Amino acid sequence: MGDAMDGGSGVVDAGDDDLQAAGAASFDAGRFREVLGHFATGVTIVTALEGGEPVGFTCQAFTSLSLDPPMVALAPGKSSTSWPRIAAAGAFCVNILAEDQEALSRDFAVSGGDKFTGVGWRPATNGAPVLDGALAWVECELELAHEAGDHELVLGSVRGMGVRRGRPLVYYRGGFGRFEP
Repeated sequence: MGDAMDGGSGVVDAGDDDLQAAGAASFDAGRFREVLGHFATGVTIVTALEGGEPVGFTCQAFTSLSLDPPMVALAPGKSSTSWPRIAAAGAFCVNILAEDQEALSRDFAVSGGDKFTGVGWRPATNGAPVLDGALAWVECELELAHEAGDHELVLGSVRGMGVRRGRPLVYYRGGFGRFEP
């Protein structure tokens, strides 16, 4: 029996929102990116100190995971040249970027090179770089890295954190933006 949402017919009209009762016939990676691009995310730079050298990469796939114990999750791509160095360090810092750090985000999104040239930072208690101007930071110990398709799913135990005043840098539908509460 139908309900008020389907007019009692049991059939839902897809209209203009891509919902189809039959489901997708095939997978389209471009379409997948387009659809998930409609989920706004913050922008982070994950950093570590490995072999006495700072290393880092831009990461949008980041989330809080648990309050007890405090944990976070992130998903670096398997093609990352920075992630293996961060994993080897065993400890990292997730720097949550402020609205004026778009250029920094782009610099750390590029593979290779010395991303830290001209970038101010101080060591977190675990040694990982806390970037100057970061809106917030979360210091972590690497707990687990699990293969997940073309990425790794990484769990970190939170060992320290901090925050400052400001607004976050936001990524939505392939572009950067700002958030106004």
